[in-house]
Amino acid sequence: MSTPPSGTIAVFGGTGKQGGSVVDALLTRGTHVRALVRDTESDRARALADRSVELSRIAIDDATSLSTALTGVDAFFFMTTPEGHSLADVERETRQGTALVDAAVDAGVPHVVFSSVGGAERDSGVPHFDSKYRVEEHLQRSGLRATVVRPVAFMDNFAFMGPSVENGEVVLRMPLPDDIGLQLVAVRDIGLISAAFLLGTAEAPGGAIEIAGDHLTGSRIAAAFGEHAGLPSRYEALPLHVLGDDPDAQAMFRWFAETPAYQADVAAVKAIEPTTWDLPTWLRESGWSLPRSQA
Repeated sequence: MSTPPSGTIAVFGGTGKQGGSVVDALLTRGTHVRALVRDTESDRARALADRSVELSRIAIDDATSLSTALTGVDAFFFMTTPEGHSLADVERETRQGTALVDAAVDAGVPHVVFSSVGGAERDSGVPHFDSKYRVEEHLQRSGLRATVVRPVAFMDNFAFMGPSVENGEVVLRMPLPDDIGLQLVAVRDIGLISAAFLLGTAEAPGGAIEIAGDHLTGSRIAAAFGEHAGLPSRYEALPLHVLGDDPDAQAMFRWFAETPAYQADVAAVKAIEPTTWDLPTWLRESGWSLPRSQA
């Protein structure tokens, strides 16, 4: 296991939820963080600066700005996300990721941690999964020392895609059969685990690990929400056509139903980060509550 760096760790995406969780975990450990941001004057960037995070302004299509921002860092975390679900969006995501890899090579970054997605390497056919795997392949060819973190479905998405309350009952609906388990991870845990790799306090066997904190069927997810809210619960499986004309979302939920989709070893993840949250813990610690109109 390598010696934890005493210098600077760069984070791309630090103003967002996932990158922000990495910043949080690193700051808790007293690490100097350099955040690569497009706008150093945005509210979220200034909030980072107020916490003693160094800001480095970059443009994703400006290779010089990227390599300059990464010069002298001891490790680098980055993630990619498409701005939409069109073919152009996912192709843009791949270009973004490969540009960041190339900049890390140019800057001679000693270690890179890339947050991809669970199942990216398993030919899922989901466009925004495949785009991340193309970044993984480019990273592998780059010669950089790298760790790939592959998170499963985010618990945090339930903050805006959660259940409703109907006639005093918590009702969760998803286009997923109820006999299919879905693995879930808290964004907070992505940060903690990525920080462990960045600081050299943990290593991923083979250089990649799929991460999850829970594995539940739709009924069990609904029950967790119901128990948290103190109400009975019900799960309803919906047909795929409720996703409308979004082929990316349809491909993802179709893949979810082809057991096993996500394949994280929850016990192995807990060996790296023992405080990993399950869904009831996320509900409690995140302060999730029913919308006021439904409470």
